[in-house]
Amino acid sequence: MANAEIWDYLSATPVTPDYDAFLSLTPQRILVEAGQKNQIVHLADDDSESIVSFSDDSIFYITLQWEHLTEADAGTLFDFYHATAKANGMARSFKWTHPGETDSHTYIIRFASALSRKIRPGFDFGFASIKFKILGRAA
Repeated sequence: MANAEIWDYLSATPVTPDYDAFLSLTPQRILVEAGQKNQIVHLADDDSESIVSFSDDSIFYITLQWEHLTEADAGTLFDFYHATAKANGMARSFKWTHPGETDSHTYIIRFASALSRKIRPGFDFGFASIKFKILGRAA
């Protein structure tokens, strides 16, 4: 385990997914683990700042990449996003296990971006960048 990982900053209360299934297609690269706080910084004329914190909770996003997939795997991910009974775009949450060596926890996530599939000559499929919001810890 790393000295600090996303798991450490989420509520200990597990989150229940809307769609009780795993996004089990292992990403080929993790591009970004982004964290932020729900805060606004007001800058005054004298360059002083006033910060309003709406919560002490952290908000996390992860961006994943699948550069080269078979037609079947690309179809699986495409269906996972578009099927109304599954993720239904950004509307429904699901389970995902972080593939990192230092963070192998299972999280509840949802898509946080549109889905763009690339089809290259020779039917080499891929997804350049997909952003997900981490909603919490899985039970």
